[in-house]
Amino acid sequence: MKRISVLGSTGSIGTQTLDVARIHNDIQVVALAVYKSIHLLETQTREFMPRLVCVYDREAAADFRVRVRDLPVTVVSGMEGLLACALCEEADMVVSAVVGMIGIRPVIEAICAGKDIAFANKETLVTAGHLIMPLVKKHKVKFLPVDSEHSAIFQSLSGGGEPEKLILTASGGPFRGKKQSELDGVSVEDALRHPNWSMGKKITIDSATMVNKGLEVMEASWLFGMEADKIEVVIHPQSIIHSAVEYTDGAVIAQLGVPDMKLPIQYALFYPKRRAMSGKRLSLTELGSLTFERPDLCELPGLSLAYESIRAGGSMPVVYNAANEYAVEEFLNGKIRFTEITKRIADAMQAHRVIREPSLSEILETEALVREYLAGKKTSSN
Repeated sequence: MKRISVLGSTGSIGTQTLDVARIHNDIQVVALAVYKSIHLLETQTREFMPRLVCVYDREAAADFRVRVRDLPVTVVSGMEGLLACALCEEADMVVSAVVGMIGIRPVIEAICAGKDIAFANKETLVTAGHLIMPLVKKHKVKFLPVDSEHSAIFQSLSGGGEPEKLILTASGGPFRGKKQSELDGVSVEDALRHPNWSMGKKITIDSATMVNKGLEVMEASWLFGMEADKIEVVIHPQSIIHSAVEYTDGAVIAQLGVPDMKLPIQYALFYPKRRAMSGKRLSLTELGSLTFERPDLCELPGLSLAYESIRAGGSMPVVYNAANEYAVEEFLNGKIRFTEITKRIADAMQAHRVIREPSLSEILETEALVREYLAGKKTSSN
């Protein structure tokens, strides 16, 4: 029996993780955690009957306790509640699917407690990879990627050999081929129309700016011990090749499949075994052709700034990530234009003095300072 705790159960990855759990009777969901989406959480709780549930927002947690007072479930809240779900004694694997840097402490604590991690919270590894990866090695836990691109690289590395380059594919998002000058007036609705994937709002906007791919480059560097200049981003509009590895002999091994996150989720849950999965299968004859393009970094500041932050190192990726989180919130709330997202990131990076080996407290402090700085810039410009 695989016993899992799902952090972020009402988000895109979380709900699809529970879809996988429905298929397999040897998965038991022992804990669920959300920010404040209690309507869907109540449905999930009544179906899977976890013994522990965290609603991070304390007011929503109080409401949720009333809703499920007929169930034998403990409801907790805040960071201490999130940590309780990560450390749930019955869980042998934690699915980290929360959005943003809120996931850093639960992941670190779960690793130190000997829990295997199915990992979809890229911001955590981007900002604290130098802390997390040594802990994975020290505690000898499995740290399995759930993002389709990193799962594809992980699968493509399974045959052994010396990798020379990692190839991260990107759909290009809804604005593929557009110049920055054409994007000033795009609406939130336009930016949320991803051509291939159904995802949460934040990651969909990140895909539109290509910041998501920048975060994935940083994540891949930590996960696979590869320098950023050996990680190539390739635009692949069909999203069929999820990523690939080029080896020293020139061979390129890739993982292909239809755009469906349940496959990498299931692979992480049952690694190293594979399980049967229903649903649409890839047909190369129906597909007909695959195309690839080189990204224009001059027109994709979200990606070019990511490489710049990697070269700066230390705390700069924290600034890149924190500024993006803040700016995406502003865009989704109608307070800034789409093209201002990457301008906010560049501004915050330019103002930052790099901390070479930031501690967890320095990472969290840097995030707060970036938000304070951008809020001040907004106020002074109004």
